[in-house]
Amino acid sequence: MIVDSSLERIYPDISGNENEIGGTDTVQLHLERYHFAGKNLIPGHIADVACGAGYGSYLLATQYKNGIETITAIDNSRTAIEYAKEKYKDPLINFVNADAMTYQASTPFSTVISLETIEHLAEPEKFIRFFTSQLISGGRFIASAPVTPSMDANPYHFQDFTVSSFKNLFLKSGLTEVSSTTQKQSYNPFGLFKKKKQGRNKGIRQGLGKYYLKHPGKLLLRLQSLFKDGFTNKYLIVIFEKKIIVYSDLSQTDSSSDIFTTAYFFTPLILTSSSTSTTFL
Repeated sequence: MIVDSSLERIYPDISGNENEIGGTDTVQLHLERYHFAGKNLIPGHIADVACGAGYGSYLLATQYKNGIETITAIDNSRTAIEYAKEKYKDPLINFVNADAMTYQASTPFSTVISLETIEHLAEPEKFIRFFTSQLISGGRFIASAPVTPSMDANPYHFQDFTVSSFKNLFLKSGLTEVSSTTQKQSYNPFGLFKKKKQGRNKGIRQGLGKYYLKHPGKLLLRLQSLFKDGFTNKYLIVIFEKKIIVYSDLSQTDSSSDIFTTAYFFTPLILTSSSTSTTFL
Protein backbone atom coordinates (compact mmCIF):
# COMPACT_ATOMS: atom_id res chain seq x y z
CA MET A 1 0.00 0.00 0.00
CA ILE A 2 1.32 3.43 -0.94
CA VAL A 3 0.90 6.02 1.82
CA ASP A 4 2.39 9.39 2.62
CA SER A 5 3.01 11.00 5.99
CA SER A 6 1.33 14.35 6.50
CA LEU A 7 1.19 16.97 9.22
CA GLU A 8 -1.61 14.95 10.84
CA ARG A 9 -0.79 11.39 9.82
CA ILE A 10 2.52 9.69 10.61
CA TYR A 11 3.76 6.49 9.03
CA PRO A 12 6.99 5.67 10.92
CA ASP A 13 8.72 3.87 8.06
CA ILE A 14 8.53 6.96 5.82
CA SER A 15 8.66 9.79 8.39
CA GLY A 16 11.52 11.64 10.01
CA ASN A 17 12.84 14.00 7.32
CA GLU A 18 15.33 16.33 8.95
CA ASN A 19 14.07 19.18 6.77
CA GLU A 20 10.60 19.03 8.28
CA ILE A 21 9.59 21.69 10.75
CA GLY A 22 9.71 19.29 13.69
CA GLY A 23 13.01 17.76 12.69
CA THR A 24 13.78 14.06 12.93
CA ASP A 25 12.42 13.42 16.42
CA THR A 26 8.66 13.59 15.73
CA VAL A 27 8.26 9.82 15.45
CA GLN A 28 10.34 9.27 18.58
CA LEU A 29 8.11 11.64 20.56
CA HIS A 30 5.03 9.70 19.47
CA LEU A 31 6.62 6.40 20.50
CA GLU A 32 7.63 7.81 23.88
CA ARG A 33 4.02 8.77 24.53
CA TYR A 34 2.90 5.21 23.92
CA HIS A 35 5.66 3.87 26.16
CA PHE A 36 4.47 6.19 28.92
CA ALA A 37 0.89 5.01 28.40
CA GLY A 38 1.95 1.36 28.33
CA LYS A 39 3.74 1.66 31.67
CA ASN A 40 0.69 3.21 33.32
CA LEU A 41 -2.34 1.46 31.83
CA ILE A 42 -4.81 -0.67 33.75
CA PRO A 43 -4.77 -4.23 32.35
CA GLY A 44 -7.89 -5.45 30.60
CA HIS A 45 -9.66 -4.08 27.54
CA ILE A 46 -7.74 -1.14 26.07
CA ALA A 47 -8.95 1.52 23.62
CA ASP A 48 -6.50 3.37 21.39
CA VAL A 49 -8.67 6.19 20.05
CA ALA A 50 -7.43 7.94 16.90
CA CYS A 51 -4.80 5.22 16.51
CA GLY A 52 -3.61 6.46 13.11
CA ALA A 53 -1.36 4.00 11.30
CA GLY A 54 -1.45 1.59 14.23
CA TYR A 55 2.19 1.62 15.33
CA GLY A 56 1.25 2.69 18.87
CA SER A 57 -1.30 -0.07 19.28
CA TYR A 58 1.30 -2.55 18.06
CA LEU A 59 3.86 -1.21 20.55
CA LEU A 60 1.38 -1.75 23.38
CA ALA A 61 0.45 -5.25 22.17
CA THR A 62 4.05 -6.42 21.84
CA GLN A 63 5.85 -4.63 24.67
CA TYR A 64 3.15 -4.20 27.35
CA LYS A 65 0.94 -7.19 26.65
CA ASN A 66 0.92 -8.68 30.18
CA GLY A 67 -2.65 -8.30 31.39
CA ILE A 68 -3.97 -6.83 28.14
CA GLU A 69 -6.98 -8.81 26.94
CA THR A 70 -7.75 -6.78 23.81
CA ILE A 71 -6.81 -3.51 22.17
CA THR A 72 -9.55 -1.78 20.19
CA ALA A 73 -7.74 0.62 17.86
CA ILE A 74 -10.14 3.17 16.33
CA ASP A 75 -9.53 5.66 13.54
CA ASN A 76 -11.77 7.46 11.04
CA SER A 77 -9.29 7.05 8.17
CA ARG A 78 -9.94 3.95 6.08
CA THR A 79 -6.49 4.24 4.52
CA ALA A 80 -4.78 4.35 7.91
CA ILE A 81 -6.75 1.35 9.21
CA GLU A 82 -6.04 -0.71 6.08
CA TYR A 83 -2.34 0.13 6.44
CA ALA A 84 -2.44 -0.80 10.14
CA LYS A 85 -4.06 -4.17 9.42
CA GLU A 86 -1.39 -4.90 6.84
CA LYS A 87 1.64 -3.57 8.72
CA TYR A 88 0.84 -3.96 12.43
CA LYS A 89 -1.54 -6.88 12.79
CA ASP A 90 -1.42 -8.72 16.11
CA PRO A 91 -3.82 -11.18 17.80
CA LEU A 92 -4.51 -8.69 20.59
CA ILE A 93 -5.47 -5.81 18.28
CA ASN A 94 -8.80 -5.16 16.60
CA PHE A 95 -8.40 -2.28 14.16
CA VAL A 96 -11.70 -0.48 13.58
CA ASN A 97 -12.51 2.14 10.94
CA ALA A 98 -15.13 4.26 12.71
CA ASP A 99 -16.03 7.71 13.95
CA ALA A 100 -14.84 7.75 17.54
CA MET A 101 -17.76 9.93 18.60
CA THR A 102 -20.27 7.23 17.67
CA TYR A 103 -18.28 4.10 18.56
CA GLN A 104 -19.91 2.16 21.37
CA ALA A 105 -17.90 -0.75 22.76
CA SER A 106 -19.63 -3.97 23.76
CA THR A 107 -17.27 -4.30 26.75
CA PRO A 108 -16.19 -1.41 29.02
CA PHE A 109 -12.57 -0.35 28.74
CA SER A 110 -10.06 -0.52 31.56
CA THR A 111 -7.93 2.15 29.85
CA VAL A 112 -8.68 4.68 27.13
CA ILE A 113 -5.61 6.07 25.36
CA SER A 114 -5.98 9.04 23.04
CA LEU A 115 -2.78 10.85 22.15
CA GLU A 116 -2.65 14.11 20.19
CA THR A 117 -6.39 13.93 19.52
CA ILE A 118 -8.19 16.48 21.68
CA GLU A 119 -6.78 19.53 19.89
CA HIS A 120 -8.46 18.39 16.65
CA LEU A 121 -11.95 18.42 18.11
CA ALA A 122 -14.50 21.22 18.02
CA GLU A 123 -16.20 19.74 21.10
CA PRO A 124 -13.49 18.07 23.21
CA GLU A 125 -15.67 17.98 26.33
CA LYS A 126 -18.23 15.80 24.53
CA PHE A 127 -15.49 13.41 23.40
CA ILE A 128 -14.09 13.09 26.93
CA ARG A 129 -17.50 12.48 28.50
CA PHE A 130 -18.35 9.90 25.85
CA PHE A 131 -15.27 7.76 26.49
CA THR A 132 -15.28 8.32 30.23
CA SER A 133 -18.75 6.73 30.20
CA GLN A 134 -17.18 3.64 28.59
CA LEU A 135 -14.49 3.31 31.27
CA ILE A 136 -14.78 0.86 34.16
CA SER A 137 -14.72 2.33 37.66
CA GLY A 138 -11.07 2.83 38.53
CA GLY A 139 -10.18 2.82 34.84
CA ARG A 140 -7.76 5.27 33.30
CA PHE A 141 -7.94 7.88 30.57
CA ILE A 142 -4.47 8.68 29.19
CA ALA A 143 -4.36 11.70 26.89
CA SER A 144 -1.91 14.17 25.41
CA ALA A 145 -1.97 17.49 23.56
CA PRO A 146 0.27 20.43 22.71
CA VAL A 147 0.41 23.04 25.48
CA THR A 148 2.13 25.67 23.39
CA PRO A 149 0.24 27.45 20.57
CA SER A 150 -0.42 25.32 17.49
CA MET A 151 -3.58 26.63 15.80
CA ASP A 152 -1.68 29.32 13.92
CA ALA A 153 0.65 26.92 12.09
CA ASN A 154 -1.63 23.89 12.00
CA PRO A 155 -5.00 24.42 10.26
CA TYR A 156 -6.22 21.04 11.54
CA HIS A 157 -6.14 22.13 15.18
CA PHE A 158 -9.28 23.63 16.71
CA GLN A 159 -7.92 24.22 20.22
CA ASP A 160 -4.93 25.90 21.85
CA PHE A 161 -4.35 24.52 25.33
CA THR A 162 -2.41 25.52 28.39
CA VAL A 163 -1.49 22.93 31.01
CA SER A 164 -4.39 23.99 33.23
CA SER A 165 -7.03 24.30 30.48
CA PHE A 166 -6.19 20.82 29.18
CA LYS A 167 -6.37 19.20 32.60
CA ASN A 168 -9.60 21.01 33.49
CA LEU A 169 -11.41 19.42 30.54
CA PHE A 170 -10.96 16.01 32.15
CA LEU A 171 -11.44 17.11 35.74
CA LYS A 172 -14.83 18.60 34.79
CA SER A 173 -15.83 15.16 33.49
CA GLY A 174 -15.32 13.67 36.96
CA LEU A 175 -11.84 12.25 36.43
CA THR A 176 -8.93 12.74 38.81
CA GLU A 177 -5.32 13.36 37.86
CA VAL A 178 -2.85 10.61 38.74
CA SER A 179 0.36 11.74 37.04
CA SER A 180 1.73 13.69 34.11
CA THR A 181 4.82 14.16 31.98
CA THR A 182 6.00 16.82 29.54
CA GLN A 183 7.86 16.56 26.25
CA LYS A 184 9.78 19.29 24.45
CA GLN A 185 10.53 19.56 20.74
CA SER A 186 12.55 22.26 19.04
CA TYR A 187 11.30 23.42 15.66
CA ASN A 188 12.71 25.26 12.67
CA PRO A 189 10.72 28.51 12.33
CA PHE A 190 11.85 29.09 8.75
CA GLY A 191 9.79 26.08 7.66
CA LEU A 192 6.65 28.10 8.42
CA PHE A 193 7.36 30.62 5.69
CA LYS A 194 8.73 28.50 2.85
CA LYS A 195 6.60 28.85 -0.26
CA LYS A 196 7.33 25.31 -1.43
CA LYS A 197 6.77 22.88 1.41
CA GLN A 198 7.59 19.18 1.28
CA GLY A 199 6.72 16.07 3.29
CA ARG A 200 4.77 16.74 6.48
CA ASN A 201 5.46 20.47 6.02
CA LYS A 202 2.90 20.53 3.20
CA GLY A 203 0.14 20.67 5.79
CA ILE A 204 1.38 23.87 7.45
CA ARG A 205 -1.03 26.80 7.17
CA GLN A 206 -0.61 28.92 4.07
CA GLY A 207 -0.81 32.72 4.42
CA LEU A 208 0.22 32.86 8.07
CA GLY A 209 0.51 36.65 7.97
CA LYS A 210 -3.10 37.01 6.82
CA TYR A 211 -4.17 34.58 9.55
CA TYR A 212 -2.53 36.76 12.21
CA LEU A 213 -4.24 39.87 10.81
CA LYS A 214 -7.60 38.11 11.15
CA HIS A 215 -6.75 36.54 14.54
CA PRO A 216 -4.48 38.99 16.40
CA GLY A 217 -4.99 37.08 19.64
CA LYS A 218 -3.21 34.09 18.10
CA LEU A 219 -0.24 36.29 17.20
CA LEU A 220 -0.09 37.45 20.81
CA LEU A 221 -0.11 33.84 22.01
CA ARG A 222 2.74 33.01 19.63
CA LEU A 223 4.82 35.98 20.80
CA GLN A 224 4.24 35.05 24.43
CA SER A 225 5.30 31.49 23.68
CA LEU A 226 8.45 32.65 21.88
CA PHE A 227 9.37 34.85 24.81
CA LYS A 228 8.83 32.05 27.32
CA ASP A 229 9.94 28.91 25.45
CA GLY A 230 11.77 30.06 22.33
CA PHE A 231 11.42 27.87 19.23
CA THR A 232 10.14 24.94 21.28
CA ASN A 233 6.86 23.06 21.28
CA LYS A 234 5.66 21.45 24.49
CA TYR A 235 3.37 18.43 24.79
CA LEU A 236 1.60 17.30 27.94
CA ILE A 237 0.64 13.70 28.66
CA VAL A 238 -1.67 13.10 31.63
CA ILE A 239 -3.00 9.99 33.33
CA PHE A 240 -6.52 10.47 34.66
CA GLU A 241 -8.55 8.00 36.67
CA LYS A 242 -12.27 7.39 37.04
CA LYS A 243 -13.72 7.43 40.53
CA ILE A 244 -15.14 4.31 42.15
CA ILE A 245 -18.45 4.61 43.97
CA VAL A 246 -18.37 2.57 47.17
CA TYR A 247 -21.79 1.82 48.59
CA SER A 248 -22.26 1.56 52.34
CA ASP A 249 -24.10 -1.29 54.04
CA LEU A 250 -27.72 -0.11 54.11
CA SER A 251 -28.40 -2.18 57.23
CA GLN A 252 -25.98 0.03 59.15
CA THR A 253 -27.43 3.39 58.04
CA ASP A 254 -30.55 5.24 58.97
CA SER A 255 -32.87 7.10 56.67
CA SER A 256 -31.08 10.41 57.23
CA SER A 257 -27.58 9.18 56.40
CA ASP A 258 -25.89 9.02 53.06
CA ILE A 259 -26.11 5.61 51.44
CA PHE A 260 -22.84 5.88 49.56
CA THR A 261 -19.44 7.45 49.72
CA THR A 262 -16.90 8.25 47.04
CA ALA A 263 -13.50 6.62 47.04
CA TYR A 264 -10.59 6.51 44.65
CA PHE A 265 -8.86 3.49 43.20
CA PHE A 266 -5.08 3.84 43.01
CA THR A 267 -2.80 1.22 41.55
CA PRO A 268 1.02 1.16 41.51
CA LEU A 269 2.42 3.90 39.30
CA ILE A 270 5.54 4.26 37.29
CA LEU A 271 5.82 7.82 38.60
CA THR A 272 5.82 8.37 42.33
CA SER A 273 3.21 11.11 42.64
CA SER A 274 0.85 13.34 40.71
CA SER A 275 3.33 16.18 41.00
CA THR A 276 6.12 14.28 39.30
CA SER A 277 7.00 15.48 35.83
CA THR A 278 9.44 13.93 33.40
CA THR A 279 10.84 15.83 30.45
CA PHE A 280 11.95 14.15 27.27
CA LEU A 281 14.56 16.28 25.54
